[in-house]
Formats: sequence, structure tokens, C-alpha cells
Amino acid sequence: MKNKVILISIDGMRPDGFLQCGNPFSNMMQTQGAYTLNAKTVFPPITLPCHTSLFHSVPPQRHGVLNNTYAPPVHPVDSLFTQIKNAGGKSAMFYGWEHLRDVARPGTLVESRFLKALAFDDTDRILTESALDCIARHSPDFVFLYLVETDEKGGHDNGWMTKAYLDYISVAVDCVKRVLDEAGEGYHVIVTADHGGHDRMHGVDCPEDMTIPMFFFGNAFQKGERMENVSILDLAPTIADLLGILPAEEWEGKSLLKGN
Repeated sequence: MKNKVILISIDGMRPDGFLQCGNPFSNMMQTQGAYTLNAKTVFPPITLPCHTSLFHSVPPQRHGVLNNTYAPPVHPVDSLFTQIKNAGGKSAMFYGWEHLRDVARPGTLVESRFLKALAFDDTDRILTESALDCIARHSPDFVFLYLVETDEKGGHDNGWMTKAYLDYISVAVDCVKRVLDEAGEGYHVIVTADHGGHDRMHGVDCPEDMTIPMFFFGNAFQKGERMENVSILDLAPTIADLLGILPAEEWEGKSLLKGN
């Protein structure tokens, strides 16, 4: 592969939640990489539809996953994981919500770990440790790290923009810092949310649910650049571009690399 990439998805992280979480590294995330605080997710802004769109670069109306129950599409679209596998690359996935297993088809991962968020404390930190251990041992071309406590324990249990929610975002930012510190030299690192939220829910067409932050670290991106007109559909084409592989013909998003 041309480059190696780590994608970190922080479930339910609103841009204003990120800005107000109180973690000092959140300011550095806006100066050490390119970023946007007004990227758009897809409708409905629900975890499985959003991640299915992220990895397949088509909206839910095309892939057919409209809630948190997976349904095989009538007209399949190859995912980022499949494109990497077909190009001879290796992918790994670490996640704290079981339903996400369906975003990667069987046989497309060389390593994965699921850890149920409600059954363990510090799920996000444990999964970060597992991802970094995999990187140290195998150096896969693409690593997907999904952090769930911001949504599950922060937003749904306590409410979006509560102190508990902001504290879980701060934990996730600590995880991002650790990944950058320990693996940033060998990998481009992309950080995103899947959706936002309001009160103790998400899933409606409102700015609080539909607006997400994204951060891009590595020499392919300009430090401190504030990016505009960014969609969650752009992540798979951007990662494919970084890896040096072709996007699937059906993908609707665009690469965010300069010159594309």
C-alpha cells in the first residue's frame, strides 16, 4: 500500500461537545492536522446506517440499512474493507458495539476484537490498547478503531452535552492522542464521528444530530487547514486514495486529498 491509515470513529461526538470537553489536546487536534467542525453525516443519523455509509460511500437509501438492524443490500456495493482485500492489503477492526461486525464482510479482516461496552469499564481505552498492540505486531495497512462510550454511556445514559458526556469525549480524545503518539509516525490518522445527538437521543434531521467533526493527520494534509463541504461519504474514497487503491465504481463520495 502507498500509505497506512488508522480511522478512529468516536460515536455520537458533536462538534460543540468536542470543543467543550476540556481536554487540552483538543486544541492541538486543530493545529496538528486538517479538520472540519461542520461535516455532514447521512440520514438517518443512526450508528449502523452511518457506518455502513462511511465504509460503502453511498447513502442509506442505496445500501438499505435504515436502522440498527443489518439487512443485506439487494444491489451490493463493495466496502472499503473489500477494496483493500482485493488490492492485497490487510485490515483490522476493534469495536465496542457488536452490530458493527456487519460493516466488514467475512474474510476481509486479518484481526478483530469486539468488547461489549456495557460489560466493561474503560472499553474505549482497552480497545485502543488492543489496536496499538495489533499495529505493533502486524502493522496492518488499515485499522478501524471504534470508540462507543461517548454515545452509549455519555449521550444515551446521561444526555448530550452533560458533564458525563463531555467527560467521555475527553477520554476518547486521550485515546486519539495515544494513537498519534505511538503510531502516528507510520500511519495517517483520521478521526470522525458518525452522528451527533440531542437530549438523550439521535436519529432526526436536525443540526445537533447531522453535524459531525473530522480530523486528518499525516503529511498528506495541511496542518491547521479548516476544510469545508465534507461528508461522511468522503471518508472511504479519501482512505482509498491514501492507500493507493482504486475506489469502488459505485461510491458517491470524493477524495479529500489535494488535487483530487
